[in-house]
Amino acid sequence: MLLPTTANLVELIEVVRIADPVGWYAWTDTVPGETIGLWEDAQQVLAQLEALPPGTKMRCFTPRFALRAHTGQHPDFPNQVLFEIAFCFQCEDAWFFGPAVTRESARQTFDPDSPPARELLRRFRAEDA
Repeated sequence: MLLPTTANLVELIEVVRIADPVGWYAWTDTVPGETIGLWEDAQQVLAQLEALPPGTKMRCFTPRFALRAHTGQHPDFPNQVLFEIAFCFQCEDAWFFGPAVTRESARQTFDPDSPPARELLRRFRAEDA
């Protein structure tokens, strides 16, 4: 998976349970939902996302979980959300939001049966328990 160029600035990842997965068409610049966890191993999580192999593009896009990538206390971008990613493990789509997201990388596929995707889903479910 191709991450935004600001990924190296990420220090904290907020885990979000998406409030209305069917209402994605109304999202503008942020993914609505409830924060269910904070992951401090941000660079490890991003490395896991980069290891996600591409999937087959399908149509449903009913994402249940998202990640918000925060800068933490970076001097140039103090405590700022750099980008967000909503994941649909059924249709194999990930949608990116944020100022550093390019048109080419805004919508990507991933293989939900790959080991990195299964681990990501396990972590999402553990936070949602």
